[in-house]
Amino acid sequence: MSQLYMVIERFRNGDPKPVYARFAEKGRLAPEGLTYVNSWIDEDLKTCYQVMDSPTRELLDQWIANWSDLVDFEVISVITSQDAKARVIPESP
Repeated sequence: MSQLYMVIERFRNGDPKPVYARFAEKGRLAPEGLTYVNSWIDEDLKTCYQVMDSPTRELLDQWIANWSDLVDFEVISVITSQDAKARVIPESP
């Protein structure tokens, strides 16, 4: 079973250029099994909000290690709205 993670990336010194340069040169640097879902960047280009899907937290941590010299990370385990609704209001038989 996989887990979704909201990854909040704060670019060091508020500078996204080194991140985009590495991405252009080396790609996402994600280990096999870790899946990029989507991402959004704030209008100041200082923070990225990214959803990743992974069967283990260890794979996510491997990916973070590839970028931690350029980015400060905050990771939050999340579920979809549909899954949340099912937990709050279980369907009756």
